[in-house]
Amino acid sequence: MKKISEEWLKAAKDDLRVAEKIIADEALTHMVAFHSQQCIEKSLKAVMEEYGIDLVKIHNLERLLAIVKNHVKIDVDIVLIEKMDKLYIDARYPADFGLLPDGKPTIGDAEEFYDAASSVYEVVKTNLGKTLESNSIDGSEIVERV
Repeated sequence: MKKISEEWLKAAKDDLRVAEKIIADEALTHMVAFHSQQCIEKSLKAVMEEYGIDLVKIHNLERLLAIVKNHVKIDVDIVLIEKMDKLYIDARYPADFGLLPDGKPTIGDAEEFYDAASSVYEVVKTNLGKTLESNSIDGSEIVERV
């Protein structure tokens, strides 16, 4: 795995860890949504770096998923992805920070966001690990660093 891909995955894991630590706090569900979105975005950018795809400065998960679809098979609920994209875009202004049409995300919403982020992270990590294996002659040099 390329060093830059590894760094993106480490950053994604950090967002996932933050979301996991605050997931049960009803006052912070919007932050779980934010960190879950960031985890997915950074995981997808790790794929882009690994496969030499020009890194685009966008945050839209649906667009990023489309960009990497020929390199990694990620099975994720597109409606949930659209909801996360809306939360992220709306979060640019404090008055609307992390609000869904019905208000702040519920604990249930936060858990769905976290589960999606965790799933995408694991698929990407596994896929990029296979990339590393395919680059090794006998597999003995493989060390998981993420």
